[in-house]
Amino acid sequence: MKKSKIITIVAFVLFYAAIIFFAAPNLNPLYSDGLVFWGIVIASIVIAIFAYGGASKLSGSYIKGTFFSFKKSNLILIIVAVAPWIILVAVNIFSIPFFHPSRYRDQMPQPESRKFTSDLQPLDVSQLPIVDADLAYKLADKKLGEKPALGSQVTLGTPTIQRVNGKLVWVVPLEHSGFFKWLSSMSGTPGYIVVSATDPRDVSYKENYKIKYQPRAYLFDKLERHARLDGGLFTGLTDYSFELDDTGRPYWVVTTYKNLLGFSMPEATGALIIDAQTGKTRRYSISNMPDWVDRVQPQSFIMRQLNNRGEYIHGVWNFSNKDKFETSDGSIIVYNNGRCYLFTGITSVGEDESAVGFVMVDMVTKKPYLYEIGGATEYAAQKSAEGKVQHLKYTASYPIITNVNGEPTYCMTLKDNAGLIKQYAFVSVKDYTTVGTGETITAALDDFNHKIRENSSGNLEETKSLKQTVKGTISRFAAESQNGSTVYKFTLTEKSGLLFTAAYDVSNQLALTKEGDKVSFTCEKESENIYKVSSFTNETLSSGTPSK
Repeated sequence: MKKSKIITIVAFVLFYAAIIFFAAPNLNPLYSDGLVFWGIVIASIVIAIFAYGGASKLSGSYIKGTFFSFKKSNLILIIVAVAPWIILVAVNIFSIPFFHPSRYRDQMPQPESRKFTSDLQPLDVSQLPIVDADLAYKLADKKLGEKPALGSQVTLGTPTIQRVNGKLVWVVPLEHSGFFKWLSSMSGTPGYIVVSATDPRDVSYKENYKIKYQPRAYLFDKLERHARLDGGLFTGLTDYSFELDDTGRPYWVVTTYKNLLGFSMPEATGALIIDAQTGKTRRYSISNMPDWVDRVQPQSFIMRQLNNRGEYIHGVWNFSNKDKFETSDGSIIVYNNGRCYLFTGITSVGEDESAVGFVMVDMVTKKPYLYEIGGATEYAAQKSAEGKVQHLKYTASYPIITNVNGEPTYCMTLKDNAGLIKQYAFVSVKDYTTVGTGETITAALDDFNHKIRENSSGNLEETKSLKQTVKGTISRFAAESQNGSTVYKFTLTEKSGLLFTAAYDVSNQLALTKEGDKVSFTCEKESENIYKVSSFTNETLSSGTPSK
């Protein structure tokens, strides 16, 4: 073999080794990106053979035509070079929904119908995830700004919502801000920032862990390259999610997937779990996933499969759109009974403002649940809430579905131009003209409940009659912080077994009240044995008589 050919072969090997290292492609030809890679490799080898005249020197008969003649060996090389591309096009064409509508429809299982109140527990205002991804990023950036030396070395990664030891939080990894910053800190960036999803004031910086493997690292530390080379060379990989185990140790959860039909219908099969500090990688199937992992199913997979189920519910020839449905414009991650779900509205095809139900899909097992509740879409609820405060020009966050007294209700924050929470809003799913707003969650909920009673009675005087006037002696009194505001809770000696709650803005006298004081107030029943106070007078303070 000539020296020039040896050099060429070595150059080819080194070139494609460099591509594999730097681009980290999928090498499995059963995936479209893997087939493209091998198509390029084969085509370049064939071109090199022709360039060196290797094919023309091969023995074999000629194929003669009117204007040309060449050896069969040349024809074989050409066929080999174009075969991957022909396969790619053919497989993509014959995998379209037109030929397999039932397979596209059934990739998402038939949702299990459930009653709304049987799943979602009554509203707990202290556990509402009022902090969204944008606000979490701003709060994390503010915390990072408190450490100027650190802020010049790192940048914030993508916030991920998750439940850690029963607490709902956003976790934001610190990542390298450039090549030279990585070069000077190859042991990793110093930790991550945790932002409470329920309290904007609860932000903490955790520096006990080094994030060595991350998207903004280089060479072998780069997350995508490490995942591909350490167990994922021939596997579909997607959706890199930063999660903590119950001890606070950081990991990257990378979804593995396969195609169910040609290069189409991707289906999650499990995950690679990569220790962000050591790079140790373990592969798990969905059935044996660690309990602390919240999400395996990519959000894009679920939304696509839900829409396919609605589009092909009666095949491809359903020109009348019978029973067709589609997801609403958006989705959100919610937690219920310790499980992580994707939540989205379902609308009939052609309807813009009306939802026919809602779907919750388990983000690990992909088990779907359907709640057939007619009402407003998330978008319509947002616009209704913004209309309530249009003079303030606040914008509504994406709504969270909640259970208020057994009724499905949207809850959202109202933000100013700086993205800061200024008010809260509750909007009825069944009637999106019923809107309650307030500067605290408690105040907004009170306003919403008031509007509900007005609408149900049709008479304000009748609504007022539902309120009770109570007098008694404080037996126990305490204050509790909920979502950045104070709520007072107390019991009366004369009303044993009943709990009364009052927002801080009900009366200035609440902060001065103590056990033994004589009080009078108006209240309404909120739930069993719990009453919401709407006005409050401390008669001991008003009379100047000290309590015993």
